[in-house]
Amino acid sequence: MPLTLRHHLLRVTRSCTRSVPRTSSSSHSVSHRSLHIMSAPATSLYDAVVIGSGQAGTPLASAFANAGQKTLLIERSHIAGCCVNEGCTPTKTMIASGRAAYLARRGQDYGVHTTDAKGANQVWIDMQKVRQRKRDIVDSFRGGSEKRLKDAGVEVLMGEASFVAAMELRVKLDDGSEKRVEGKKIFINVGERPAPPSFPGVDKLEKEQVLDSTTIQELGAVPERLVVIGGGYVGVEFAQLMSRLGAHVTVVQRGKQLLPREDPEVAETLREILEEDGLDIRLGSEITGAEPVNGDKFTLKIRTEHEDNITGTHILFAAGRVPNTESLNLKSAGIAMDKRGYIVADEFLATSAKSVYVLGDVKGPPAFTHISYDDFRIIKRNLIDSSEQLNKLSTKDRLVPYVVYTDPQLGHVGFHEREARTTFPGRAIRTAKMPMAYVARALETDESRGLMKAVVDGDSGQILGFTCLGIEGGEVMAVVQTAMMGGVTYQQLQNAVWAHPSLAESLNNLWGFL
Repeated sequence: MPLTLRHHLLRVTRSCTRSVPRTSSSSHSVSHRSLHIMSAPATSLYDAVVIGSGQAGTPLASAFANAGQKTLLIERSHIAGCCVNEGCTPTKTMIASGRAAYLARRGQDYGVHTTDAKGANQVWIDMQKVRQRKRDIVDSFRGGSEKRLKDAGVEVLMGEASFVAAMELRVKLDDGSEKRVEGKKIFINVGERPAPPSFPGVDKLEKEQVLDSTTIQELGAVPERLVVIGGGYVGVEFAQLMSRLGAHVTVVQRGKQLLPREDPEVAETLREILEEDGLDIRLGSEITGAEPVNGDKFTLKIRTEHEDNITGTHILFAAGRVPNTESLNLKSAGIAMDKRGYIVADEFLATSAKSVYVLGDVKGPPAFTHISYDDFRIIKRNLIDSSEQLNKLSTKDRLVPYVVYTDPQLGHVGFHEREARTTFPGRAIRTAKMPMAYVARALETDESRGLMKAVVDGDSGQILGFTCLGIEGGEVMAVVQTAMMGGVTYQQLQNAVWAHPSLAESLNNLWGFL
């Protein structure tokens, strides 16, 4: 599969650029050992050294090698990083299984029955098949990345890198030995990992009961009662998925709404959808204690307006991520970090150390796969394709789209309403909101839950931001993103001829709600 197509397919809710160390639950992900990656030659000097095989590091290493530069890639876990191995690819594969289960149960709404017409459609989940399908797709995608590196002539060391000086690294190899390497240019693409679980009483629970976004994907059976701690993008995706696979799911969110970055009415609509699907959503809640009961169950104490208890069999801790910088010894190279451990970079992705650059999640938000890949595009253009300093690409003012793969999807691009009003206090900010129930295609498919929202400059007609919480919301968002990139006004979309009955046709009607 061509590189550009593969990255087009790997969209995400949430991006990661380097995987966490392997655990026994993910031992299937080590097929890269069979590719034996070339040993580095005696010399330790390289034109380019890339630390981390994420969605920027992998294509960047290939690009330098293809440009005739001696290139080394260092990876401590597995080729292709978190997105392919634990993030976008496996989670969206599993979400597809959850949607199949959802539609099977809803078959009677469309006149399709799997049992007697008088009874509800019955669905049986083979969790091991769901898991194996996910593993097979991950293996396929990772294998493609390994092949591209090999074909490009990239030398790969499997191990953990740390700086010993500005342009010198020590690599602790998987076989226990060490190697010293130097680079004329060094690129850091080590990503993030799930934050460790932290709440009162967590130490009383069995290790197998407390999951993160990686380990939950390796379950061989559907959890009976899952408690998701954290109502952000990762939390809501897994909460809905596991509910559709048959778990009783409770979401405990400390904030007053799900998805804190989103506009309140969008977050509230998503809450209503999830509750309609049978999820128990606890907002403004905090875990105050945990106690094991009856062998494989536990009780969580939560504080809201009053004390309450939740019984569970498993916990998904989805309350944040942390950068993979603690083992890099960045101070030895004079590389600055912020107080949270993220590497500080300028708009050209340069760090505080000369000839050292940073790409992807490890430089801080926005943490999306497509942003990491765009970082690669910037570095490739500036350091490989062109030497023209006046035409350098940068991260400044880039348009950031993203999709949350709930069902319906939540696609967003540009400014949220509050951001637009804060950023442009002198402009005539106007908003338009339209229920998906006004969209003919959504009604025809009987998937009319959700809403669209647009933020515009009322004077110029410029589209500043757009959200679609609805069927194929990410694809509808991409239409508006394209318009924003081309400077197309909302009036032009309103007056365009859209194919009927497409979802894009809704862009004739949305603007009437301004």
